[in-house]
Parts: sequence; structure tokens; C-alpha cells
Amino acid sequence: MQANQLISEFTAIYGSSPEEIQLYFGPGRVNLIGEHTDYNNGYVFPCALSFGTYLAIRKTNEPFFEFHSEGFQYSARIPLQDNYQKEGAEWVNYPLAVIEMFLRKGNKTGGLQLYYSGNIPPAAGLSSSASIEMVTAFALNDIFKWNYNILDLIHLSQKAENEFIGVSCGIMDQFAVGQGKKDHAIFLDCETLDFQLVPLYVPGYRLVITNTNKKRGLGDSKYNERVGECRKAVEFLSVGTEINSLGDLDLERFFKFQHLITDETVLKRARHIVTENYRVLEAVKALKSKHFVSFGQLMVQSHESLRDDYEVTGYELDSLVDIMLNQKGVLGARMTGAGFGGCTVAFVKNENLDEFILKVSEAYFEKTGLKSEFYLPEVGDGVKRLL
Repeated sequence: MQANQLISEFTAIYGSSPEEIQLYFGPGRVNLIGEHTDYNNGYVFPCALSFGTYLAIRKTNEPFFEFHSEGFQYSARIPLQDNYQKEGAEWVNYPLAVIEMFLRKGNKTGGLQLYYSGNIPPAAGLSSSASIEMVTAFALNDIFKWNYNILDLIHLSQKAENEFIGVSCGIMDQFAVGQGKKDHAIFLDCETLDFQLVPLYVPGYRLVITNTNKKRGLGDSKYNERVGECRKAVEFLSVGTEINSLGDLDLERFFKFQHLITDETVLKRARHIVTENYRVLEAVKALKSKHFVSFGQLMVQSHESLRDDYEVTGYELDSLVDIMLNQKGVLGARMTGAGFGGCTVAFVKNENLDEFILKVSEAYFEKTGLKSEFYLPEVGDGVKRLL
């Protein structure tokens, strides 16, 4: 989106003013491998995308915030307060959550006009919520000169999601939005927050994200249930070995003590987390050493574990991945995000891309009655100021 277009849309809503309009961008993200490991203090391997959330924002002397979005009809004028509550199930809860977290730290804002415009499909598992949170946090920190660093803003945005929105997410989404770098993926240890930027270059292949168009909302999904099941696994294992989270376990230690988990469902959840952490480590090695076939195979194994042990895929995601893996030129494919709908991520040979999109869309519609959508983003930078 061009800056002048965003400013034009902003002034069409709020009018002209001598006050400066400032522009910011927060990307979406896709996770290449390492799913549901972040809230278990494990490893993840996401990258920021070239599409995301644009924010035009302007200070005012009025005692309220004004919120508008290009993507949602709902708009709001909310008075400046000492604390905030949810506005039903509306999208403004995400920027309000960030504002509330800043207030709890003792920061005071003035009146603001905010206009959000983006091209991340909502409820697709590409972190539209973290994108909104991070671009809001980054903009407010910049405008009011609060001097928080990017890691502070990542933690604050995660807390906004956990405590205000009510989703027990880990730190991966906000971290990828905050620390993304063009043409690189982020190998992140979610316990220590140590990370490496790994060049994401698979010669001859294109990153393809496909939306199942099976909508889901994290707050009312089984996401929080999975968080609880992982905590139960830690309780079982703590009887025989010192452990704070499932991310503490390597494969050898897990298989030695897995008998302590007497609930079969909880055992399956734990097995996914531990084996998924191993797959992330192997995937990073494979990518660095240019063993791209191995990288693709690990993506497929990840999906199978998410399907069989973690049970977060569902008919639509499984159908889409199965169809993809039967096409020419597919290196690997898997669900990405929380699951229960949303998107898949795949690497497809450039020469087979058009045929891939045509055949997958036809077969998926025939099997599910849903129209898939295909996105071909570049791997982009993290949250930033545009103007």
C-alpha cells in the first residue's frame, strides 16, 4: 500500500489537520515448523511476511481514542480512561489491550485518531492479532517517546493477548512480527528468547500459503484446552524428573519418563511437543546445510504429528495437505498456526506453481465445498515506521 493512499483514506474519515499523520506497518507471520511449542518453552521457526497491518495515527487534543478500520465496519470513539474493558467481541479489543498494558506500566496517552488497513486474512492463522498488537505498541511507543525496546514491546503485546484478550498464546507471533528480517526465518528458543536469523532461500521453490477458509477463533477453540493438557503432562512427569515445561525434555529423556503420564490423551500431547522440538532443530540444520528434501520431509512429519498426537488439524486442513502432497513439485506441506482451520504452508517448484494452484483448488473444492485462497508473499521485515 502506498503512503499517500493510506493518508487519503485517513483524512477522508477524520478530516485534515495541522497535526502530523504518522504511518506504521506490522507484518503477518507464518510458522514454517514448530507448532504449539512456543507456550511450552520450545523451539519455533517462523518468518515475517510482506503483507500485514498498516496504521495511520494522529495525536489530537480531544479526550478520546477514535478507531476505524478498512476491514471492519465497526468503529468506536472511546474516552480516555484509567483502565479499559473489552468492547464485546470487536476488533478494537486488540489495540485497547495494548493501551491497557501501557497504562498498567504507568504510561499516559493523549487523544488519538487511529486508522487500520491490512491485507492479512482474519482468522487464517497468520497472526493478524499479533500484527495489530505490535504495530499499535510500536506506534504508541514512538509517538509518546516512552523508550521501550522491541523486546519490551513483544512482551507487552503477548501480555495483552494473554490477559486482556484471554488467549494463552506463547511469544512466537509477537516475536516474529517484531524481529522479522527480509529473506530470513527466525530460529527462536521460546524459553531463553535466544534467536538466530537463518537465510530462507530454497532455490527454485516458492513459499505458498493456502487458506482453507474454514474459519476459527482462538478464543473459542480448543487452543486453551491444549495449553492445559500440556501443563498436566508436566505435572505427571514432575513425579520422576525435574521439569518446568515440556520444552525442557529432549527425546531420550522423554522416552525414559513417558510411562509416568497415565492419561493417554495427555501422553499424545506431550509426545507431539517433544518430537516437534526435535523436528525444528533438524529443520534448521537441513536448511543451513541445503538439504532441502529433508526440510520438506520434516514439514510433512510435523503435520502428521499435529494431526495424530495433538489433534488440531481437522478435515479441511488434512484434506488440503493430502491434496498438495499428491501434486508435482511439492517439497513439503503442513498446517501452520493454531490449527482448527486457517492455513497451510508449502514450498512448491516455480515451474509447477500455476498447475499446483489450479489442481489443488479444484480438488479441495470437490472434497470440501470450500474455495481455497492462495497467497505468495515475500519474506519481509518486522514492525517499522513508514512515515
